[in-house]
Amino acid sequence: MEINNQDSVYQAGDVVYVIYRNPHTQSVANVQAAAVVNDPDHPEELALFMYETYYPLTNEVAVYASEADAEAAYTQSFGQM
Repeated sequence: MEINNQDSVYQAGDVVYVIYRNPHTQSVANVQAAAVVNDPDHPEELALFMYETYYPLTNEVAVYASEADAEAAYTQSFGQM
């Protein structure tokens, strides 16, 4: 399965980058690599796998194909890294 996000197509096995907020400290965010995988609970859907957790891969998640793109978006949103 493929999903269009940010004008790119992702499929299981891709490594992507997201801006991840620390769930324990919401004021902390960083760029994090994540693997695109088949969702174990919904095999027909894709998920992001990072920090030993699966997250739904939807068009509501800002996903970047390169770390540089993710860092540029982070800087634009949050200031210097």
